[in-house]
Amino acid sequence: MNLSRTRVAVALGVAGALLLALVIISPMLMTSIPSFIGNSGEQPDCTDGSQTEEVSDSAASDIPADYLELYKEHGKKVGVQWNILAAVGKRETDHGRSNLPGVKSGTNSAGAAGPMQFLISTWGGKARIEMSSRFNGYASDGDGDGVGDVYNPADAILGAARMLKRNGAPEEVRRALFVYNRAWWYVDQVEEIARRYAKSGEVKVPPQADDTCDEPLVEAAPNEVVAKILSFALNQRGKPYLWGGTGPDAFDCSGIIYAAYRTAGLSIPRTTFGQWPFGVKISQGSEQPGDLVFFNAGPGTAPDRPGHVGMVVSKGQMIEARCRLCGPIKVTGYESRGNIVGFTRPLQNPDVVEQLERLQKASL
Repeated sequence: MNLSRTRVAVALGVAGALLLALVIISPMLMTSIPSFIGNSGEQPDCTDGSQTEEVSDSAASDIPADYLELYKEHGKKVGVQWNILAAVGKRETDHGRSNLPGVKSGTNSAGAAGPMQFLISTWGGKARIEMSSRFNGYASDGDGDGVGDVYNPADAILGAARMLKRNGAPEEVRRALFVYNRAWWYVDQVEEIARRYAKSGEVKVPPQADDTCDEPLVEAAPNEVVAKILSFALNQRGKPYLWGGTGPDAFDCSGIIYAAYRTAGLSIPRTTFGQWPFGVKISQGSEQPGDLVFFNAGPGTAPDRPGHVGMVVSKGQMIEARCRLCGPIKVTGYESRGNIVGFTRPLQNPDVVEQLERLQKASL
């Protein structure tokens, strides 16, 4: 969606100009600016719609009550359609009711284990993993006991949700399912079950996948500078991830942020490693659109050296170019990510404040 200058002016008006002046005069005043300032009209509901699908009679009669709650709980937490999660659980082990090898103990002939049939290597190297330890895999603690147990339904379902999300769900759910089990007949079977479990008979995509949800995000920006940054970033949705990419056809995680700030006439560091120390650190909960959220993820990273970054577009939501196998650039949730390092506000960096002052003088 392209937002004209006229529409931005109408949405922000004098308030936007005054807020921009505040940013230029004193970067510290940004902390007192409300996070969401926009038009007073009713905005469409662009929240995560992956949980709005009602349970069909077929699902209610087929899925054990405790499993159904877990599918819905962890689907909502991660941002994956609950009926897709449930369909995977049905296809793999009949929601844990199967007595085949590997479901309740050991592994099957392929090395898979648990109700969601994770390969032990994909889970993290062993069936039970202390979550405080270092490991590489999808082992998850869905019941809060500090252990990721591949045979525990709560842990396994959360791990499956994370794996599907990592590989493109909810927007590219077929791609995510193919990575889960590399056979298109498997993907077709899971989708058919998911449709049967949904009262609508569909596998719905969350509304934030639709660019009609861009407009309220831009209109709610705290000032015109942030509105320009968000508008550019949101217009890149659907483009692929490319390591080192700064557009126009593809971006990496820091590249899209670098390009978005350039569109507003501002220069910030190009890489995640450079962007992390550049912005002024802010506490979680005080972030606002245009701020950056950093993660301990990616090669060569550590808790004090984050390797992945997204841009906040609204409370709990960010736009990110995540990885080559994660699907296209899209708006996702960040609050459920367990490896957040911190948040920064590039607009409060002294160099950026000087750039804003020069832009303001040039426009007079």
